[in-house]
Amino acid sequence: MPLFIMIHFDFFTRTLLFSTVRATSRIGLVLLVAGSTLSQLSFAQTAPDSTKGLWKSEVIGRLAGSQVGFQNWAEGGVNTLAFSVGIDGNTEVDRGGWQQKLDAKLRFGLVKQDTLQFRKAEDLIRLSATFNYNGAGFLDKLHPTAAIQARTQFASGFNFEKNPFGDGRRPPVKVSAFLAPATITQSVGMTYQARPWISQRFGIAGKETIVTIAELRPLYNVDPDKSVRYELGIEAFTDFNKELFKNVFIKSTLGLFAAFNTPESPDLIWENVVNMKVNSWLQVNFEWSVLYDKDVSDQAQLKEVLSVGLSYHIL
Repeated sequence: MPLFIMIHFDFFTRTLLFSTVRATSRIGLVLLVAGSTLSQLSFAQTAPDSTKGLWKSEVIGRLAGSQVGFQNWAEGGVNTLAFSVGIDGNTEVDRGGWQQKLDAKLRFGLVKQDTLQFRKAEDLIRLSATFNYNGAGFLDKLHPTAAIQARTQFASGFNFEKNPFGDGRRPPVKVSAFLAPATITQSVGMTYQARPWISQRFGIAGKETIVTIAELRPLYNVDPDKSVRYELGIEAFTDFNKELFKNVFIKSTLGLFAAFNTPESPDLIWENVVNMKVNSWLQVNFEWSVLYDKDVSDQAQLKEVLSVGLSYHIL
């Protein structure tokens, strides 16, 4: 358990440190965080206790990009340059019926059109950790579980279409930054493992919405004089991860959180990735996400990403 805690919190601390790098070094920031991830996962993999189980780790790096250019093109068009980098990592261990697992997902991308400056296209830091007990009898498929999830972004984000503050400023206006917002959810409950590729977790949970920049707090329903909004409620989390066809994989997670004071409007985040492997290093990914949080917007927030790029198994 101490190693599990050390990996999780040291990783998040390093991410916080690297986020202070100036915006002009965003790509370098991602590479530094990637190095931090590797150092922690490598330690987990190379320092096993053979009497208690082995750490199993995997880190995959991804790089995708596109470029479109026009010159004297009668049909018109927009010069575009876009690229993104990402890291997916996980490490887990089984020791005497106790299973510890840490997952990390990092994404960062930029896009440039014609004479416009580079804009952020994709930006995500997501960390999750679970601690399960796998016993005998009914505990063979129904596992007591403690879990924690954290989600934020690396760089500042801007709304280029409208000003959500309504204070007369013309777009673009800053609407997000590192830890503004960030959400952290902790839960204690049970996980039902019907098959190796699907699990369902249910339990009591606490959720913190963090906004460290005071002027951004109204956008996320956080009190102006406070940096955190606390909620207590019930969480349900579904994890589906399966190879549908040869070299075609789908991973889908659905998280629901219903606060006790507003059970009629639960928060929802549904994330899906279809990964198609052309060969060992070339992959096609299609990702889409649905996010609903009434404290932020009355409408569902949607995101989709289609990318063709390189992937490399670092660990």
